[in-house]
Amino acid sequence: MDSINISVLDADTLGDDIDFGIFEKFGKVDVYGMTDVRQVKFRVMDSDVIIVNKIKLNRETLGEAKRLKLICVTATGFDNIDLEHCRRKGIAVANVKGYSTQSVAQVTVSLALSLVNHIPSYDKYVKDYSYSKSGVQNHLKPVFHELSSLTWGIVGLGDIGTRVAEAAKSLGCDILAFKRRPDPLYKCVSLKELCRKSDIISIHLPLSNTTRGIISAEIISEMKNSAIVINAARGAVTDEAALAAAIANGKLGGFATDVYSEEPLSASSPYISIMDMPNVLFTPHMAWGAYEARVRCMEEIEKNIYAFLKGRKRNRVD
Repeated sequence: MDSINISVLDADTLGDDIDFGIFEKFGKVDVYGMTDVRQVKFRVMDSDVIIVNKIKLNRETLGEAKRLKLICVTATGFDNIDLEHCRRKGIAVANVKGYSTQSVAQVTVSLALSLVNHIPSYDKYVKDYSYSKSGVQNHLKPVFHELSSLTWGIVGLGDIGTRVAEAAKSLGCDILAFKRRPDPLYKCVSLKELCRKSDIISIHLPLSNTTRGIISAEIISEMKNSAIVINAARGAVTDEAALAAAIANGKLGGFATDVYSEEPLSASSPYISIMDMPNVLFTPHMAWGAYEARVRCMEEIEKNIYAFLKGRKRNRVD
C-alpha cells in the first residue's frame, strides 16, 4: 500500500481525548485543531485524504487540492460537502452511520426527562436555599406528570428515532411517529396530528431540502400549550424564531435543543432571548459525542479509508 497524506481539519470538534494515531498506518497525518475557511486550501494542497467534521468543502476551498482522492466526513450528515464539485473532480466522499445512535438517544431522553420533571426548577429551589427557608419537608411545584400518562411523538423514525421510541415506550409512554414509510411497530400519523396529540415531541430528521424548516410556525401552532419539544437533529429543520416566540409566549411547555442553524450559537440567535427561562435547556451539539461513540466514529473512518485504498466502496455518498 503506497503511503498517503491525510489532513484532519477540525480535530477540536471531536474532543481532545481522541487518538488520531490510528490513521498513521496509512501514511503521514497532519492534525489541525481548527481550520479557518481561508486556511483550508493551503492545508489540503498535498492531501490525498481529508478528514473533516463541520468545515465546508467546495470548489473554492478545494481548488488547490490536486492530489485529493477521498473526503471522510466524521458524521452522518454531509451537507457541508459540495458533492457536485466532488463528482466533477472524481473525489470520493464517505460518511459514517450508526456510530452515535445510542449517544444521541440517551441525551434526547435525558433532556426530555429533565423538562418533564422540571429538574432545573427543583434544583434551583434547593440551591438558592428556598427549600431550607421554607420549613416544609416537600416542595411539589411546578407539577410534574408520570410518563405513563403522556404521548411521545417521534419526528423521524430512523435509527435514532427508533431507539428513542423504544426507550420512551419502556418508560410507559404511548408512541406516535411521523415517517415517510409506515412502520408496523408504531402508529404513524401526519406531522400535524402528531403535534396535536403529543405531550413530548422529539425531532430526529436529517437536513434536506424537504425537511428544512419543517417545524414551522404553522406546525408549532398545532402543538399543545404544555408540549415539550426536543431537537436532536439539525437546527435548520426548525423555525428557530418561531420556537423562541412560542416559549416566550407560553405556547409551549418546554424546549431543549442540542443543535443550531448557526454553530456555535450566534449572539444574534433568537434563542438568546429565552436563554434564562427555567423550561429551556441548551446543549452545545454534544449529544452525538459520548466517548464510545467517538471511538466508533474513528474506527469507521479507518475502515472507510482502508476500503477505498483497496478499491472497494464503503459508506460512500458521492
